Amino acid sequence: MTDTPASVRVRAARHDDYDAVAAFTRETWPDRDSTDYIPRVYHDWIEGDERRKRTVVAEVDGEVAGLAQSVLLSEWEAWNQGLRVHPEYRGRGVSTAITEDLFEWARERGAATARVMVFSWNEAGLGQTRAMGYAPTTEFRWAHPEPDADAGRDLDAEVTVDPDAAWRFWTDSTARDHLRGLALDDDESWAVSQLTRADLRAAADDDGLFAVRDGGTRGFAHRVREFDREVESDDSESGSGETEQWAEYGVGAWADADSAEAVLAAIARDAADRGADRTRVLIPETVGTVSDVAACRVDVSDEPDFVMAADLTGQ
Repeated sequence: MTDTPASVRVRAARHDDYDAVAAFTRETWPDRDSTDYIPRVYHDWIEGDERRKRTVVAEVDGEVAGLAQSVLLSEWEAWNQGLRVHPEYRGRGVSTAITEDLFEWARERGAATARVMVFSWNEAGLGQTRAMGYAPTTEFRWAHPEPDADAGRDLDAEVTVDPDAAWRFWTDSTARDHLRGLALDDDESWAVSQLTRADLRAAADDDGLFAVRDGGTRGFAHRVREFDREVESDDSESGSGETEQWAEYGVGAWADADSAEAVLAAIARDAADRGADRTRVLIPETVGTVSDVAACRVDVSDEPDFVMAADLTGQ
């Protein structure tokens, strides 16, 4: 007999659930050259302010069958992430029960929307997300300028720290239209939220805003965080023991290939100044933007990521 969602119990995750969670998430994508991040972040997920985030597990017959997390990014935006279901319990209402719990939690705290990111190659995840009530929103890719203190020194464009100029460019840009106003959140890693004028002013105050001018503002980017990441090795259990410093930029937007070169060069210089080993900047998944990056001889991720959103106001 197939279980119904009513037979699934959703509760707050605990530290002592780690072994059960790690056991079914280490091999989430066995056919791909990537490991699941859940075992690395699990304990951090259930620490901190419970008013801002909720991490849950689902139980079936007393066994941990799934998990996910919801985080409030602003007064009205929730970000849901890490939905995983134990292979033995798929098709038994686990993902539905978890998602409904997180929607209700976010709605009670004033969220009007809940967004989620799904890798474009994850067909099962895409189908599951649509079934849970999320609608397509946008898609993006990562550009990876190499840190270089001398990048773009011979370019004519001027780079300024001007949040108002950057905001004016953003509000009229095709990048904003494509991304639906979203950029990397400055607090939650791997999350996107509405980019605001205040975000750009905060970046400027931290010397992390780069507005390119050449007969008018032609593009911008802003730094959102720096972090250390362990270098992955073939041994996914222990890692390599080595770390790399990353600088991450909330969005890169520009008018044309020339301004793209100036924006990407500004990022490369900033990353070098910060001592970063690697960078990533969110860019719209459009033919023009991705080909601009390629024309600038800057690495770009192989595949896009998709963002979907659920309207919580009518539920």
